[in-house]
This record gives sequence, structure tokens and C-alpha cells, in this order.
Amino acid sequence: MEPYPILLAVLGLTVLVAAVLPNLLERLPVSLPMVVVAIGMVVFALPVGLEAPRPGLEARSAERLTEFVVIVSLMGAGLKLRRPVGWRSWNTTWRLLGITMPLTVVAVTVLGQAALGLPLATAILLGAVLAPTDPVLASDVQLAGPGPHEHRETDDLDAVEDIDEHAGDEVRFALTSEAGLNDGLAFPVTNLAIAIAAGGSWFVPWLLDDVLLKLSVGVVVGLVLGRLIGAAAFAPRSRFALASTGHGFVALGATLAVYGITEMVHGYGFLAVFIAAVVIRRSEVDHEYQTLMHDFAETLERLASVLFLLLLGGAVVDGALRGLTTVGVVVAIVIVVLIRPLTGWVALLGDRHDHSTRAAIAFFGIRGMGTIYYLAHAVTEDYFPRATEVWAVAVFTILVSVVVHGITATPVLARLDSRRRERVESVV
Repeated sequence: MEPYPILLAVLGLTVLVAAVLPNLLERLPVSLPMVVVAIGMVVFALPVGLEAPRPGLEARSAERLTEFVVIVSLMGAGLKLRRPVGWRSWNTTWRLLGITMPLTVVAVTVLGQAALGLPLATAILLGAVLAPTDPVLASDVQLAGPGPHEHRETDDLDAVEDIDEHAGDEVRFALTSEAGLNDGLAFPVTNLAIAIAAGGSWFVPWLLDDVLLKLSVGVVVGLVLGRLIGAAAFAPRSRFALASTGHGFVALGATLAVYGITEMVHGYGFLAVFIAAVVIRRSEVDHEYQTLMHDFAETLERLASVLFLLLLGGAVVDGALRGLTTVGVVVAIVIVVLIRPLTGWVALLGDRHDHSTRAAIAFFGIRGMGTIYYLAHAVTEDYFPRATEVWAVAVFTILVSVVVHGITATPVLARLDSRRRERVESVV
């Protein structure tokens, strides 16, 4: 039998399972990504002729699939964020981006050189691809989408009513906003690794082009297109307003348009998509159409992520970990359970939140699809002779993250929610 119809059947059945599992797993220390990866491993291990793509050999396909899923998830993440952008209101996010992310890059780079013996450029690449957190696989620890469960927030932190158990706590807000922004901010570091590996005079071109120009273009295009799309969506008393159509797929159109235009004008599309989504949400913060757009983006993201996770499970049993050594296993575990929590804790020293909140934010630095995207993007340049080993460490790190964070997310956040409700009830 041809393997293609088997793959379609498996994908369809997994999607059906994925639709039901969140309700079944709601109170269990198991996440949907854990289950789907396990299904992929089992199915591709069966003698039915299915072959999973091998990341190191089919990097371009992996890059394009993960690119699509990430940009859709960035739109969904941005639409979740009701809180106005500000230095104080997003203080935790700025700390994670400005302190945790650079420290993670440095720590993983040093670990890659010291433990794995990687060349400098390859070690920087490993640090770059494992520094960003994931807006896709981190859905269990993110905010819920727009809806009536949200509480009104203001720029004044003292006035923020942020007590809703599903949508408002600082852990979910911090992890959602961090994942949305650091996926775009990993590009300069990835390009730094490529520039060093390519040799020649690299510093000034990298600084001017990959850092200053592309970041600036991404921010500006995201702001401008976000405002334009927001105005087109919520134009008052206009039958041409996008919101009047009632079609949530406008979110997909906005995602692709912003990403494509930004890349065409030499900017970072990931960054622009997330910024545009935040601006669109703020343009008419309580409009019911926000829910339609978010839900469509989330549905599309979930469908694509199911395919990715299936193939990831298949790749694991089909040789993706072939270059993994015992030292590589230790490195992956250290990255997930030591480096991220420690760098997150350092960033949050002196933060206004209590110990348990800071610990949760520091711990849940989930790795996933962004890692695969950046690594696939880099290895297509063919400058990294030990790419197979880096692939193996990166994939295993994702698996460790999926398991560790999947087991702990539900009980930890349930405990934080319970404590918050107790505090609110004691005040009332």
C-alpha cells in the first residue's frame, strides 16, 4: 500500500484526537504536544512504509513548515494581549528579553564549546536557536484569547485588575509576550553565527544590516501595517470594514501580508507580525471580532502544529537523534532545567511579583518550533560542518522541554491560580 493515504489517515485521526484531548488532559500532568509526539513516534516506527523528513537532510522543508506555523502563532499571541504596551506594564517582558535571552545565548554558547567542543560559530548558533521560547508549544502556559473573561487593564499597574484565573495572571502574560517578541529577536544572533562561520569582514555589515536596519524595519512596518489593518477592520459605520464580514480568516490575510511585506522591504517578519497583532488588538480592544480572528489563527496554528509534532515524533525514530551523544543529552537537560530557570531568575531579581510567580516565569521557557525554524534557516547556508550534532541536541532539547514542561505546567499553574483566588476571596 502507498504510504501517502496512511499518512493522511494518521493525520486526520490525530487531529480528531487533538480536538478532544485538551478537555481530557485539563487536570492531568500531560500536555497535547507530549501525546502527539508519542503518536508520531509509534506510527512511524510501524512497518507500514512511512518515512519522516530528517531535519538535517530536508532543512528547507522544515524551515518553510515551521515558518508558517510560527507566524500564525505570533498573530494569535499578539491578539491575546489586552494590556497596553508600556515600560511598567510590560516590565517583566522587558526583563526577560533584555537579560534572560542574552544570558541564555552566552550560557549555551559557552556550554557548547566547553562540553561539546563546538567551533565558536556553531556554538553561537546553538545558543541562538535555543534562546527563544516558543509561542506554539507554550500554549498551555499562555493567556486565553479575547473574550468576556478578560478584566479591564490600564497603564497604571496599581489599577490593573488582573485576577481572572484563565486570562489575567502575570505568569501567562509574561510568557505570552516573551514568546511573541523573542522569536523575532533571535534572528540577529542566528545571523551572527552565519556571518562568523562565513568568515571575512563581518562585524560592521552584521551590526548595520542584521541588527539596526532589519530590527528597525520590522518594528516600523509592524506598527504601520497594524494601524492600517486595525483601521480597516474596525472602521466605524462602514460596510467595508473587515469586522463587518464576520470572517476570522482575515487574521491569516493580515499575517501573510505583514510577513511578506516586511521581508520584501528587508525587515524581520516575525517581529513585525507580532507587533502588528498587538496594535490590531489595541485598535478596538473589546470588539467581538477580535475573538473571531484569534480563534481562527489558533485553529490554524493547532492544525499545523499537529502535523509538525507528528513529523517530529517520526523524525526521532527515523534518525534525527543519530548524532546525539551522552554529553549532548546532559547539555539538553542542563539547558531546560538549569540555564533557563537561572537566567530567568536573575532577570526577575527585584521584580514586584512574589517568589512563586517569579519562579514559574523563570522555569517555563518552553523550546519548540522556533528552534527548528532558526536551525533549518542557518544550515541551508552550509557553513556548519557539525550540523548533524547540533540538530540532535536541539531536537532532544525540544523533547526534554515538551516532557518536563508538559508534566509541570498544569499542576504549577493550577496551584498559582488557586492561591490567587484565595487572596481575592480574603480581600472580598
